[in-house]
Amino acid sequence: MGKQANKGFLLRLDAEMMEQVEKWAAQEFRSVNGQIQWIIAESLKRHGRMKKE
Repeated sequence: MGKQANKGFLLRLDAEMMEQVEKWAAQEFRSVNGQIQWIIAESLKRHGRMKKE
């Protein structure tokens, strides 16, 4: 079977955390969704749970 491209799920963040993610995403010229994906991918790589590119 092929690998799924993306899988969605609901994520709840408190207002302060969401505000900080929005600011960070804007500084990096990313969408909030893209920023959250980047944060998770970087953390997985840093902790040896995902191949580093």
